[in-house]
Amino acid sequence: MYLSKKTIKTLEEKLKVLNKLRPISNITLQKIREQFQIEMTYNSNAIEGNTLTMQETFWVIQEGITIKGKPLKDHLEAKDHKEALEFLYELIEKDKKVTISEHLIRELHHLVVNKSQSDIAGKYREGNVIITGSKHKPPDGFEILSEMREFIRWFSENKNKHHVVELSALIHHKLVHIHPFEDGNGRVSRLVMNLLVLKAGYPLAIILKNDRKRYYRVLSEADSGNYSELCELVAQSIIRSLNIYLKILTPKKNQKDKYVSLEELSKDSPYSATYLRKLATQGKLEAFKEGRNWLSSKKALKDYIDSTKNT
Repeated sequence: MYLSKKTIKTLEEKLKVLNKLRPISNITLQKIREQFQIEMTYNSNAIEGNTLTMQETFWVIQEGITIKGKPLKDHLEAKDHKEALEFLYELIEKDKKVTISEHLIRELHHLVVNKSQSDIAGKYREGNVIITGSKHKPPDGFEILSEMREFIRWFSENKNKHHVVELSALIHHKLVHIHPFEDGNGRVSRLVMNLLVLKAGYPLAIILKNDRKRYYRVLSEADSGNYSELCELVAQSIIRSLNIYLKILTPKKNQKDKYVSLEELSKDSPYSATYLRKLATQGKLEAFKEGRNWLSSKKALKDYIDSTKNT
């Protein structure tokens, strides 16, 4: 097990609360989905170098506006990602038993690069690639078919051996490790990961652009078989999304936890903000990020302190 028991407990407790608030009205659900759609598209593309801001991403995919001074490719990537994400939602709603397959992965890739790089859409690479800034050398082009078949076999054999959030993180790493396409591997892998997340009833796992350095670091550690930090990062991204859902759906008078910055939380605690941030990134303190800032609550801090007394 790579996820801590505390993280799993937090995920399951928050999902249980969310499930009690379901069904969500169509109007509210649509508004929340649009918010997440913009966030997911912006962050997933920005991690790969897309220069559109969050606001510009909204204008491009919701209003069809062209942003002066920004590359055409960045506009097309935003539109492509929106369509791929909409496809994923529709797929799950139509077929609750849909699962990961080579066909689905290639279909998602086709959508992700359909307008921006149509010549490679849905096609496994035949040549070799180098990942800039990474020590990892992906398999040679002629190995992709066998590697992808092994990937699907591994998933089939291990899908019931892990918590679904842990499994989604492992699937994400394995797919980017193979790097089956010339481009778009990160975006596709994050969508495939979210197939499992959404099917389990959780909201989208959105890896934030501001976490890019940490994200690349934990992926590199996973290359060496150290999966815990990657799994915790994915879990924290889902907890953040759960908190957003619960904040929107729960009247303020019924909200038990007030989330504040770690700097504010540290004022009435025995720990510095720096130490609280370390606990947050390790998954020991329930916390999530808004922009560049970590947020947590007095209850989460009390839970952590109580847990240390029992060890």
